[in-house]
Amino acid sequence: MGHIILGIILTAVGAILIIKTEWFINNFGRMSWFEEKLGYEGGSRLGYKLVGIVFLFVGIIVMTGSGTAFLQWLTKPLTRYSQK
Repeated sequence: MGHIILGIILTAVGAILIIKTEWFINNFGRMSWFEEKLGYEGGSRLGYKLVGIVFLFVGIIVMTGSGTAFLQWLTKPLTRYSQK
């Protein structure tokens, strides 16, 4: 039950980051790394949205309880040759 609540919270935070990007920029400022790497005119906006998308995906993975399966799928190319 706890992982479902945590997943819902993470998903909600991700959605809020994506929807209210301008509010976060006005209140917390710009992210210099994203401005440097992604351009001055949209770097922080895109950065907040990317962080929100990561929160959404992590929240869904936690909520469904498929973290172990996802990590196994993600690392399968690295461990494929060691299993004989």
